[in-house]
Amino acid sequence: MLSVLKQRGCWFVLAVAGVSGVVWSHAHAGTPAVAVKAALTVQVVKPQSGSWPTLVTANGAIAAWQEAIVGAELSGLRLLDVMVNVGDRVKRGQVLATLQSEAVAADVNTARAGLSEAEALFSEAHANAARARSLQGSGVLSNQDAQRALTAEKTAAAHVDSAKAQLAAQSLRLRQTRVLAPDDGVISNRLATLGGVVQPGQELFRLIRQGRLEWRAELPAGDLSRVKVGMLAWATPPGGVAVQGRVRMVAPTVDGQSRNGLIYVDLPAAAATAGARAGMFASGRIETGQSPGLSLPQTAVLLRDGFSYVFKVNANNTVAQVKVAVGRRLGDRVEVTQGLDAQADVVVSGVGFLSDGDTVRIVKGQP
Repeated sequence: MLSVLKQRGCWFVLAVAGVSGVVWSHAHAGTPAVAVKAALTVQVVKPQSGSWPTLVTANGAIAAWQEAIVGAELSGLRLLDVMVNVGDRVKRGQVLATLQSEAVAADVNTARAGLSEAEALFSEAHANAARARSLQGSGVLSNQDAQRALTAEKTAAAHVDSAKAQLAAQSLRLRQTRVLAPDDGVISNRLATLGGVVQPGQELFRLIRQGRLEWRAELPAGDLSRVKVGMLAWATPPGGVAVQGRVRMVAPTVDGQSRNGLIYVDLPAAAATAGARAGMFASGRIETGQSPGLSLPQTAVLLRDGFSYVFKVNANNTVAQVKVAVGRRLGDRVEVTQGLDAQADVVVSGVGFLSDGDTVRIVKGQP
């Protein structure tokens, strides 16, 4: 924008470019223009000293804390009903599927009848043995007959115990026709098919115990020694938000090829809500401690030609472009590791409009 003014026979041309203004004045025709750069109004801030977390970055897979394989314990029975699907949350002891139980129920009834028969025989043998004991030494019953009655009682008692064991075994088989969840958790896989004939040990479901996930992060051997059990860690799944957890275990060995070791970070139940899923690859960081550092607002740091600069205000209200080294970032602040002292006055914003040596006007107020 150009403005042309005439005053006392002199022409004044005012050109305003961006934030900085430049005034060219012509006192007489043919006299070269004199450029006067207007001062830019700025606010300043001093570097803030504080304690910063020391972080180690890592990458790794999100996996189930523990997976339980739920299978059938009987053979030759057909799946009658499948009651859960992938993603369902289940409780310990909840019925996941049922098998046809008619044949097993018949075996239970047979075992129960066998127990009743054995108990009846035991009652008779016990009565005979009691009579033999009362007649021993009287001469009415020979010793051989008395011994035979006592032996028959013990045999009948053994038959009762055997029948009870048979009934217990058949009752167990009947209970096993109901496939139960061994723990609270989330169904992560289902292989059970309605109508299928199961075999012993055949996997029907896979369960993430208690719905817990963990982040298995890989670290170089040099960083592995800095991580301790109980330290805070954050894992960020793809497209999700950072989930805070704690280091549960540090692997005692490292991979012989990559020279990396694993750390196991327990993630909270809210990890699934944040987008974490078993099998995902996540990046993250582990907080290994605290260390002091100087920091500035990110708006005070200018990235130019691949380097970081700040503008330090001198006593004569001119600015000097100072090259600095930056480190950690936390929120809207960035750590300055080299090139700046703690007492320097630094321009807090608008640094993209400044050049080395510019004159500025400092105003008070909240940066």
